[in-house]
Amino acid sequence: MDTTTYGLDIAKRVFQMYWVEPETGEIMNRRFSRQQLIEFLGQRVAGRVALEACGSAHWWARKIAALGHEVILLHAKFIRPFVQNNKTDAADARAICIAAQQPGMRFVAPKTADQQATLALHRLRSLLVKSRTMQVNQLRGLLYEFGVVLTAGRVAGLADVRERLHEVEQVVPGTLFDALRDQLQLIDRIDGDIKKLEKQLATWQRQESACKKIAGIPGIGPLTATALVATIGNPAAFKSGRELAAYLGLVPRQTGTGGKVRLGGISKRGDNYIRMLLIHGARAVLFKSKNKGPWCDQILLRRPVNVATVALANKMARTAWALLAHDQTYQHDYAAMRQAA
Repeated sequence: MDTTTYGLDIAKRVFQMYWVEPETGEIMNRRFSRQQLIEFLGQRVAGRVALEACGSAHWWARKIAALGHEVILLHAKFIRPFVQNNKTDAADARAICIAAQQPGMRFVAPKTADQQATLALHRLRSLLVKSRTMQVNQLRGLLYEFGVVLTAGRVAGLADVRERLHEVEQVVPGTLFDALRDQLQLIDRIDGDIKKLEKQLATWQRQESACKKIAGIPGIGPLTATALVATIGNPAAFKSGRELAAYLGLVPRQTGTGGKVRLGGISKRGDNYIRMLLIHGARAVLFKSKNKGPWCDQILLRRPVNVATVALANKMARTAWALLAHDQTYQHDYAAMRQAA
């Protein structure tokens, strides 16, 4: 008997499922509540349940897999072409089912609860960093309106305003000065929250063997290591390191017609947060590292700085996949050892 494929369109309270009964060939497109859906899938013979990789999709993937079904997640852009006419829950469920059965369709690997929690910590930290930047910029701008110019840079600027609080108090009206002092305390609290989250991520990095494997790659620190491992999940989900680099948007965008293919800038697909971490790490290697290696020196001679930075970020991602997929540790002189062998 062929495995039944279900197309499941999920929401907060209403769930639509499309499938074809294998015995009768009857087309089914039913709406369920949350509890009704769990009970229905628990009673059905194990099949393939396809979902769109959207909010709560990874939780549903783990829940449905626990009921004995195979779960596959699809990117929304791969589903949209199969939606006919108007977009409704029923049309979406049908499109998901059809898209999941297409040859060569690419799927999103479901994440574990730990991987999701790690990425959630990164999102919380990212929001706090953004909030801190906004607070510091506002403080700098408000003081500038009263003729107080702070030293450039976040750390130096905050240290400067604390040293000159007496001067600021003389220049700024009392009502505003109290508010500015409260804003400085708020920035300190945000700093403390950021450090607390970074400590939690560092603890997870020390406990996770995959993070230890890739942490030795130049340019990959605790933040990049934890975010990359949590994003990759199972390295077997990618056929090669290049496929991971393409998933992260670090490969050239291709356009072609009439047998001629043109390469443009990087595609910038995938998670821009991971891509940002890799590119910042690559830039740190190129301009801060004392022993960046001959590969970096040669590419800087042949290519512009930004192109070389992205190329190194691409190389870092592919190296990380190779270490995780083949269960190896990073060796700085690996290329030289292969040549000698």
